[in-house]
Amino acid sequence: MNYEIKELNEKAEAYSEEIKKILKEIKKVIVGHEKILEKLLISLVANGHVLLEGAPGLAKTLMIKTLSETLHANFRRIQFTPDILPADIIGTKIYNHKDSSFSTKKGPIFANFILADEINRAPPKVQSALLEAMQERQVTIQGDTFEIKKPFLVLATQNPIESEGTYKLPEAQVDRFMFKLLIDYPLKLEEKEIIKRNTEGRKVEVKKIFSPEKIIEIQKFCQEVYADEKIQDYVSEIVDATRNPETYGLEISELIDYGASPRASIWLILAGKANAILHSRGYVIPEDIKDIAYDVLRHRIILSYEAEAEEITSEDIIKKILAKIESP
Repeated sequence: MNYEIKELNEKAEAYSEEIKKILKEIKKVIVGHEKILEKLLISLVANGHVLLEGAPGLAKTLMIKTLSETLHANFRRIQFTPDILPADIIGTKIYNHKDSSFSTKKGPIFANFILADEINRAPPKVQSALLEAMQERQVTIQGDTFEIKKPFLVLATQNPIESEGTYKLPEAQVDRFMFKLLIDYPLKLEEKEIIKRNTEGRKVEVKKIFSPEKIIEIQKFCQEVYADEKIQDYVSEIVDATRNPETYGLEISELIDYGASPRASIWLILAGKANAILHSRGYVIPEDIKDIAYDVLRHRIILSYEAEAEEITSEDIIKKILAKIESP
């Protein structure tokens, strides 16, 4: 086992150095938000989708666009609007009058990286068009099924402060995102650097670091990273505590309508493995799980009316759970 861990560590260290090159390139464009950038890279390694939420003007779109520019992969930006149709995303069949046949015109979803900009501006019918693609990595167009080439990553943004012309994302859709990341305002010094970069005519170009094949290689290695049975038990207890808090001596049952789904357990382990790779380790430690727990769980805990009335957030509940569950 020690030999196997040593081998995993060596691979993780090599991949970590390459991933950090991507981070370095992104930082040429993006000021601050280092934790958010790391989480985006973790999602890339773990092969999971991301919902990025924040006020307007916080570089949500720019972050995702810059990440895509560091990769030799197809990138498509879909601007979600109230009048967008499912066919605008997945594609449609077109009738050819000359030979009386139908041909398939594929939509922008057939790319490696999808930026779903302001996803909450699209009606539920359109949002649901993403469900099959995000979960099954395939799309059905009028009865015909088409696979989406790997790697495939949906990075969606939404604005939490505007309600006019927006639609709440269905819980089934939200659950398909590995992470929900909350982006905040920059610090004062960071703001000054942002002003300089955007008002002095500087033009920064980022280098392309990874090929699609390299991304797939790292994603496969992520599955191989060692997660001990104690880590699996730890994750199971955290998730179970969102469903049966009284079992763990937590008096928060009245604050939760629904606990986290089994996807939470899966993504806690996979994101923990990706976090381990980022820190040059071929094995998962409890800190890896704690680092990503809020991002995996915050959108999977459905709060009760009582919790909302008392202004208790899912972060408050996660904090109590992590404090109560003993780490291995």
